[in-house]
Amino acid sequence: MDLKTRYMGLDLKHPVIASASPLSESLDGIRRLEDGGAAAVVLFSLFEEQIHREQTALLDALDQGVNSFAESLSFFPEVDFDDFSTSPHAYLDLVRRAAESTDIPIIASLNCVTSQGWTDYARQIEHAGASGIELNIFAIETDLFTTGQQVEQRYLDSLRLVKAAVSIPVALKLSPFFSAFGHMAKQLDEAGADALVLFNRFYRPDLDIDSLKVMPTLTLSNAGEMRLPLQWIALLHGRLKTSLGATRGVESSVEVIKYLLAGADAVMTTSALLRRGPDYTAHLVAGLEAWMGEHGFQSIDDMKGLLSHAKVSDPLPLERANYIRVLESYR
Repeated sequence: MDLKTRYMGLDLKHPVIASASPLSESLDGIRRLEDGGAAAVVLFSLFEEQIHREQTALLDALDQGVNSFAESLSFFPEVDFDDFSTSPHAYLDLVRRAAESTDIPIIASLNCVTSQGWTDYARQIEHAGASGIELNIFAIETDLFTTGQQVEQRYLDSLRLVKAAVSIPVALKLSPFFSAFGHMAKQLDEAGADALVLFNRFYRPDLDIDSLKVMPTLTLSNAGEMRLPLQWIALLHGRLKTSLGATRGVESSVEVIKYLLAGADAVMTTSALLRRGPDYTAHLVAGLEAWMGEHGFQSIDDMKGLLSHAKVSDPLPLERANYIRVLESYR
């Protein structure tokens, strides 16, 4: 049985990828993910703020030595990265060691806000040996004068800048919060995106009514969260040149199968691996293989997109009709 798939220009032995998580914060963790069966690993995210902090600290250190004695010009204060799990320099070192020590694609993750200021770092990530880069562009637009068009342009500018800076494939991990998501996906496809990952999962703050503070929260995903990305992958399959990566709500091989039937080229999971450990990937792949055997599928390509908008006999349930039927069916 052929489980191979092609995602963002990379040949994978099967479609299940370990997405960005604390499990990939160390070389040992990355090796455990590979040993557990992951076809590729997306490293934990490096934030744009970390890169800017390192650059700012270096400039400050250079300024401090302007009026010093020559003997002290080689002294630079250490950069404080206490708010983050690693520094940009350490991240590059991890990419390099992971690429040298594993036999699966290593995809670096950049979590960005602006469309510039970090493209040079993308180039350094390529030189460190990464197989690809996943751009995770997200910011809360608190400026009431920022338009939706400006937000969309930021995504397009970011993609074009990075694509111009590197030769390795570039994926974008997207939010569903665009007024016309299909058109946005088409623009990114035409701008050269090698993959679109649907959808980013945001961690919203909560309010503590005793301390009267805003509190960060973290809740692992569940299978019920897959419906939105499942629908959009089914709507986009076969209509774009770019690869489609599915993320959110993968608890078992059932979700992997559904995403592939909708048209995903690769399926990513984090929460399931955090709950059950890196070895759970092999369980997901075994479940997929068993289902394919039971239903007579000889390859991933045979089943991919079989229930997409382009291939189902009745596409209405993927559109507004499903909304109407669901509301009318409740008693």
